[in-house]
Parts: sequence; C-alpha cells; structure tokens
Amino acid sequence: VQLVESGGGLVQPGGSLGLSCAASGFTFSRYGMNWYRQAPGKERELVAGISSAGLRTNYADSVKGRFTISRDNAKKTVYLQMNSLKPEDTAVYYCNTRQGESAYWGQGTQVTVSS
Repeated sequence: VQLVESGGGLVQPGGSLGLSCAASGFTFSRYGMNWYRQAPGKERELVAGISSAGLRTNYADSVKGRFTISRDNAKKTVYLQMNSLKPEDTAVYYCNTRQGESAYWGQGTQVTVSS
C-alpha cells in the first residue's frame, strides 16, 4: 500500500488550497479513505472521511462547511478541497486508509495558513 499526498503549501487566511492523495498497491474502490492532520504539539486528528463509493462523508466540526472530501476511483485518488482557511488549519495533512486491523499513512504534506 502506498499513499502519496500533494498540494500543500503556504496560503493566506481566507484562501483556498486543494490536496490530493494518489493511492496504489491495493484495490482502491473497496476502501474508505480519510484525511488527518497534525499541528505542532497536538495530537493527530481526523479531518474528513469518505466511504469506498464516495456516497458517505464525514467531517470534523472544525472544518464543516469549509472543507470537502471527494474521490475518483478511476484515478485511485482522494481529494481534500479546503476553503476559507484559518491559521488554526496549519498542520501536516495525512492521507489514511484502514484495512481490517491495519492502518496505512502517507508521508504528509504541510499546509501553512499565514499572512
């Protein structure tokens, strides 16, 4: 299993950024996918999740209405569109999938929201 995130960077408060996670090494369309984030000095937290077919999504309260998770099973890619970004959204963002008792993580991509 390999998960490779991309799309992080520096953005001003109120701006937008889109993250992508390219998956390989497993049957992507069979598994739910998640985005987590970890800010300095804080625990890793679940940001958003999406079911295998993309029919169900869930979000942390802190990002509801601002972030949108989606997936393209043909491209084996999951996305996170982040709008109205706030300084408190600054973190390393990780792509994740859980298969049985195993959890797989990408290497993470840094998102910094600052003026």
